[in-house]
Amino acid sequence: MRVRLADIASRARVSEATVSRVLNNKPGVSEANRKEILRTMELLGYERPERMRTRTSGLVGLIVPELTNPVFPLVAQVIETALADKGVTSVLCTQTPGGVREDEYVRMLLERNVSGIVFVSGLHANVDSDPARYVALRKRGLPIVLVNGYLPDVDAPFLSNDDAAGMELAVQHLAGLGHTRIGLALGPDRYVPVRRKVAGFAVAYRSHVDPAATPAQLDDLLETTVFTVEGGEEATEALLDRGVTAVVCGSDVMAFGAIRAARRRGLRLPEDLSIVGSDGIPLAEFTEPALTTVRQPSEDIAETAARALLEEMAGNPAPRAEYMFRPTLVVRGSTAPPTSRRSRSG
Repeated sequence: MRVRLADIASRARVSEATVSRVLNNKPGVSEANRKEILRTMELLGYERPERMRTRTSGLVGLIVPELTNPVFPLVAQVIETALADKGVTSVLCTQTPGGVREDEYVRMLLERNVSGIVFVSGLHANVDSDPARYVALRKRGLPIVLVNGYLPDVDAPFLSNDDAAGMELAVQHLAGLGHTRIGLALGPDRYVPVRRKVAGFAVAYRSHVDPAATPAQLDDLLETTVFTVEGGEEATEALLDRGVTAVVCGSDVMAFGAIRAARRRGLRLPEDLSIVGSDGIPLAEFTEPALTTVRQPSEDIAETAARALLEEMAGNPAPRAEYMFRPTLVVRGSTAPPTSRRSRSG
């Protein structure tokens, strides 16, 4: 069935005149309405007229670590869409174990004369890596933007989630419920976000649980593995052996593993163990019980990364500082007072 102007207007809740202005690239339409009309056209299968089709004005690289963690496809999609809206095509480069690595992708992208590169949780997030690779790119005049990591000697904009603030939110929430043995399950400590989480956890634990907690005591509450379901399961098993009643995980994917570890031991959630994830991926809402999580503003970070790269490409460099985005706590069913406190309250 042929899609009419009236169909688009009705579905998008705007006037036919507004739809017509968008179709003819006329001014006078808000950005929100324009996006909704374009989205509705896509949903209804309306083929855009030739004059509306975006002309490609550049090619950029987008390098992400992997796609098994849902947060990375989300970030990649938002960046790609934001760039495409400005006529810039992105080449998605995904790293997998044993596959093409970051430096190899960079060489391939340079051979294709890309106009810029966005690095998401790349080698710049690894404290053991050599920043010279990024310095060399900037000496070539190539615009780059780096997400989740920081190298003070690299002339580029950096965008990061405020990991320390996330730990403050998680620990304050659990301490307020009465937990005094709170474990922290993270990936490898060679990554900047991991080290920031560890430091933030220590500050929050001393602030809300035990002001006199020693480094040794805090180390006993920390377990580092890998950012996978299996890693979360392994770390939680170790922390449960140390008597924790709550676990804060470095990602929602790790939290899924924590849930599995608790189930394997026959523990009730959240009565016997409270679990807090990190990232705020959509799947976290559908666990049983639904996962309490520290949601990082992934879409805001991704949109800002795209804008920053476009500004760099246009010769309007952003200030050379790290932009920190504050996360929020989403409380769901996976956290509650520990059983001992619950029984006393009853």
